[in-house]
Amino acid sequence: MSKPIVTLATCAALPNLDEDDAALPDALAARGIEPRIAVWNDPDVDWSAAGLVVLRSVHDYASHREEFLRWAESVPKIVNHPDVLRWNTDKHYMIELAHRGMPMIPTLWLEPEQKLSKHQLHTRFPAGGDFVVKPAISSGAQDAGRYTAVDGYSRMSAINHAAELLAQGRSVMVQRYLESVDKRGETALIYMNGLVSHAVEKEAMLHGPYQPGEVPHERARARQATDAEWRLGEEVRGAIHSYIKSRLGRDEQLTFCRIDVVEGPNGSMSVMEVSLVDASLYLSTTPGAVDNFADAIAVRAFW
Repeated sequence: MSKPIVTLATCAALPNLDEDDAALPDALAARGIEPRIAVWNDPDVDWSAAGLVVLRSVHDYASHREEFLRWAESVPKIVNHPDVLRWNTDKHYMIELAHRGMPMIPTLWLEPEQKLSKHQLHTRFPAGGDFVVKPAISSGAQDAGRYTAVDGYSRMSAINHAAELLAQGRSVMVQRYLESVDKRGETALIYMNGLVSHAVEKEAMLHGPYQPGEVPHERARARQATDAEWRLGEEVRGAIHSYIKSRLGRDEQLTFCRIDVVEGPNGSMSVMEVSLVDASLYLSTTPGAVDNFADAIAVRAFW
């Protein structure tokens, strides 16, 4: 009996996977699986022979979103589901989840078709505190910047940043920056095949205005999530699966799911992001995390 094949899809900048996933191929091999690694848009790869395709470090998808989604839809067996990928690659998904009860940071959405002038952008930005400008389609914190509302230079930089994104035809999100991110970071709750795997604390990534070509470095360490954070995670997972069922006409188990939560005013919790595409799972931070992921993949591979 031949071994099932699992191909870990990555990007050209990381042809051997992100270092955080480095132990995954050996863990899959130990489970009787033939692991492979391939760049998602490499024309020489025969994806029909790739077995189960698991998305990992496809961090360039935002720059080639439609090409990436067409590729995902063409792959015979890929996780997560292509319809879920299409939805989750545009952060407008947050609106749908908020309608289903998910608490999110108050967000101003700016759309290219509004054709807003720089003065109109100025009047829409917060009057005080720090805030973040970022595109609705992006991977990680790419093309995002942090600004101070009452500093004239910073505010003008934010206006120019938003105007540049809108001129490129990209939707823009403007969110208040929560001080708790600097004090205690974000908490990433990580699930595999619907089961709790582990949690990590992510340090603040944004410290100033957007700098073209700069990719903020992410630092994370294992932590014990609070009961309130796990309860919020379950509420969010309920909202996600409610939406998936309405979209697909059936539920769809997610091989991996990362929910980033942050503490707001008065201890209230909000969701920063839900990652179902190229989610960093911080496998190297927590003992057993690689095995959890390999087990989750193996369940799918042997179906």
